[in-house]
Amino acid sequence: MATIVRTVAYLGLEARAVEVQVQLIPGLPAFNVVGLGDKAVGESRERVRGAIAALGLALPPKRIAVNLSPADLPKEGAHFDLPIALALLGAMGVVDVETLAGYVVVGELGLDARIAPSPGVLLAALHAGQAELGLVCPAAQGAEAAWAGSAEVVAAPDLLALINHFKGHGLLAAPGPGKVEAEAPGPDLRQVRGQETAKRALEIAAAGSHNLLLCGPPGAGKSLMAACLPGILPPLDAAEALEVSMVQSVAGTLANGRLTRTRPFRAPHHSASMAALTGGGVTFHSK
Repeated sequence: MATIVRTVAYLGLEARAVEVQVQLIPGLPAFNVVGLGDKAVGESRERVRGAIAALGLALPPKRIAVNLSPADLPKEGAHFDLPIALALLGAMGVVDVETLAGYVVVGELGLDARIAPSPGVLLAALHAGQAELGLVCPAAQGAEAAWAGSAEVVAAPDLLALINHFKGHGLLAAPGPGKVEAEAPGPDLRQVRGQETAKRALEIAAAGSHNLLLCGPPGAGKSLMAACLPGILPPLDAAEALEVSMVQSVAGTLANGRLTRTRPFRAPHHSASMAALTGGGVTFHSK
C-alpha cells in the first residue's frame, strides 16, 4: 500500500496540489523518483538518503518507488525533499501515516537532516489554509508561513525534531507572523525643481490610478520622475502587500517573513530586451 504526503508545485503565483506517493516493492534495492520532476527533484534521492542515514536509520532493502502525482504536471525545486522523506518514513513505519494526511509539506533537506529554507512557502501556506490543512515548513520560514493565518504551521529545524513533534515527544512551538517592514525612503517629488507639467501628470496618474508614459531626451529627468511616483501613492493595503510578498516568496527574497508596505519600483535599463523585461527561458509552462 502506498504512503501519501501532500505538497505543492509552483506555477507562477499559483500553488498546485501534488501528492507524493511512496511504495516499498519487493525486489532488488533501488530508489526511483518519477512524475516529471526537474534535476533538483531527481537529486532529492541522495539528500533524502543522507538525511535518513543521519538519523541512524537504514533504507529497507526493497525497491523504493516515489511518484509525484499528477504525473503530467512539471515539478521544480528542492522543496520536494521533505515530503519525500516523510512519505518514506511513513512507509517504513517511523511516522504515523494518518498524522501526515493532515498537512501540506515543503522543505529542502541537508545531508545532516537539517531542513533548509525553500522559495514559495507563503504560497504553500495560503494553499494549505484554503484546503483546511496544516503546513510543515522549515523553521527559518515559520514567520513567513504564519501570515497565511488560517493554517496550522509546524516549523521544524531538522527532521529529528519534526519526527519527535509528530510522536508527541517534543512539540514545536507555533511561529508568529513576521514584522511589517517600515516604508523605505525614496526620491521625494518635492525635491524636483521645475518640470511642473510632468509633476502635474504624475499627481493625476497617482490620484486616478492611470497609466503613465514619459517621453523626452536623455537626461530630461524621466527616470527621476518615475522613481518619485511611489512616494505619492498610498501604502499597500493588506491584499496588495500579501500579493507583493507572494512574488518575493517565490523569488526567495522574503527575508525573515517580513512583509513590506512599500510599493515596488523597478528601473530596467533602456537597452533591456523584451526577454530581459518579461523573463522566461527553456522551462516555459502554460496554464
